Amino acid sequence: MLSAAQLRDSFSESRYKKVMTKALSRRLKQAEFSGTGQEALLSVLVAAATLNERMERVCAEHKITSAQYNVLRILRGVYPEGHPRCEIACRMIDRAPDITRLLDRLETRRLVKRTRGSEDHRQTVTYITAKGLKLLDAMQSRTEAEVASALKRLSDEECRELGRLCAAIFDEDAGATS
Repeated sequence: MLSAAQLRDSFSESRYKKVMTKALSRRLKQAEFSGTGQEALLSVLVAAATLNERMERVCAEHKITSAQYNVLRILRGVYPEGHPRCEIACRMIDRAPDITRLLDRLETRRLVKRTRGSEDHRQTVTYITAKGLKLLDAMQSRTEAEVASALKRLSDEECRELGRLCAAIFDEDAGATS
């Protein structure tokens, strides 16, 4: 499979626009883009929106938001330990503007519990509860099915390449040397 750079090099710019923008043009009902950078940006945004819509549907079936799912996922990753609010906030995929209220809603549903920190009593640490773990377990097969459906046209190698390309966009340390 040719990379995007190899494909650009092997075709003229006009051929590239015809080949590469067909799906995006169809989705956005737009014939041309100002360049490959704009096309790439719009492609990533449309793909992310598509994946977000799928996850929102799964979350809605279980009466939680995707932000709440994200918090539960983060806390499951460190279970049985927990995280302070600020640590949860910095690990979120989409930064929630009011993480405290989000945690309040999860605590009301008994999906998480909070305790005062042992070293700093001003800080609370949030832990996922058995009920929270049970909810994530109940969502697991549906979540995996949505991911598989969304990525069914990509091989494992293409998924790894997609991850690498996305990391090159969001990873601020990617260009730094050790």
